[in-house]
Amino acid sequence: MNYHVYEPSLTGNEKKYVDECLDTTWISSKGKFIAEFEKKFAEYLGVKYATGTCNGTVPIHLALMALGIGPGDEVIVPSFTYIASVNPIVVCGATPVFADSLSDTLQIDPRDVESKITQKTKAIMVVHLYGHPADMDAIMEIAKKHNLFVIEDTAEAFGAKYHGKYVGTFGDVATFSFFGNKTITCGEGGMAVTNNPDLYEKLLHLKGQGLSKDREYWHDIVGFNYRMTNIAAAIGLAQLEQADKFLAQKRQIADWYSEELKDIPGLRMLREFGDVVNSYWMITLVCDSMKTRDALRAFMKDAGVETRPSFWPIHTMPMYAGLGYKLPVAEDVATRGMNVPSYPALTKEDVHNICSVIREFYEK
Repeated sequence: MNYHVYEPSLTGNEKKYVDECLDTTWISSKGKFIAEFEKKFAEYLGVKYATGTCNGTVPIHLALMALGIGPGDEVIVPSFTYIASVNPIVVCGATPVFADSLSDTLQIDPRDVESKITQKTKAIMVVHLYGHPADMDAIMEIAKKHNLFVIEDTAEAFGAKYHGKYVGTFGDVATFSFFGNKTITCGEGGMAVTNNPDLYEKLLHLKGQGLSKDREYWHDIVGFNYRMTNIAAAIGLAQLEQADKFLAQKRQIADWYSEELKDIPGLRMLREFGDVVNSYWMITLVCDSMKTRDALRAFMKDAGVETRPSFWPIHTMPMYAGLGYKLPVAEDVATRGMNVPSYPALTKEDVHNICSVIREFYEK
């Protein structure tokens, strides 16, 4: 038995489109696939504007910069997330304010968000963790009440829906990642999307070295080289063409896991809460204790099944621990959670084999 926690599916037009890049020599940050990928991605989500980036972290930085967030400002963000959600806030000179999570969905707790708002708060960053949507009605209501920006970090939730609408379409700006383990991938790549034309122009300006639109090689602001390559966009476009298939396969895989694991005491699989569609980026299990979680992971590793632990709460890491946060739910679920193989190529037999290992552990 040998199962990785994730493997991309590259069985569409990826090679054909990349070969075209090589044959035409359009391999850098110009070429037809960039504009085509951006256009098709925006159309898929139903937003007006999308701009590609070189990875999934930099669109968060771009979003913060485009919204004018900097020194003296605070951004409320969940602590239970990947580090890329938080570090760009600090890079901008602003201060991350950590909010706790909800134990059922693992998403940011809107009540805790509202309790953390101060005169310095400028934005709420929502992270749709592990493919499950956050409570966007509550978040948008809070943002409207307090006149705050909303950034959606949708790196893990491409294709997820909240009340029938794709996540990434609610806030002022949303960001996506196309790392190799994401639902659609470029190898490395990202996207920022918005319905605001002014924000879109700022995102473009910032990601392209601050280049003036009216004068060649004239740079009128401090910008960054955050552009996507034509090769990455070619892969991304080929992946987007298969997005609905990937999402359907991942839902089927989630259903197989759910059926196989439904009667194991002390083990919970993250499913859907409320009127949402989980994209099931990764299958997330929550054990009854950290000790059990770690023992299960070791047992599965010995059986040839790769897993990964949940993210550590960011407020517990060395560079942020001094801020003194105590977030009981995040600290609890983060130590008990884990991800198991969930890539599109898995068959029902594969999932059965993986779950047999899990069952064997619990029956010992």
